[in-house]
Amino acid sequence: MWVLIILLIAGAGLLMLFTYLNRRKKQEEVEITLQVDEECCGAHEVCQRDSLLNPDCEIVYYDDEELDQLSDTNPFSYTEFQRNQLADVFYTLKESDVAGWLRSLQLRKIELPEDIKDEALMIVRERRTI
Repeated sequence: MWVLIILLIAGAGLLMLFTYLNRRKKQEEVEITLQVDEECCGAHEVCQRDSLLNPDCEIVYYDDEELDQLSDTNPFSYTEFQRNQLADVFYTLKESDVAGWLRSLQLRKIELPEDIKDEALMIVRERRTI
């Protein structure tokens, strides 16, 4: 009878020891595999490089210098040619460049027509959920 109780206590002790060591090993692995993105501090839900409101950015041109003429212009007063210029630039961008392009337009005070703006924001939203 005493042998059975000692075996149960020893088994429970070994089980506790293995559990402790296994948790400690997993915790060390997690600490080792954490990598910090150089462009993102991780303190926010959305990385600054994908943010449309990052004030520390400089203007980046995406072969769209001709759009500077639209600065401070109401998008409802754009001509068909101006709308086509915006659409041409937008539809030739890579999806990964859309957020940067929108940020560049904001810094240059260029507003997009509603249809292009909706599509661009949809692409940015989809990229954030990936």
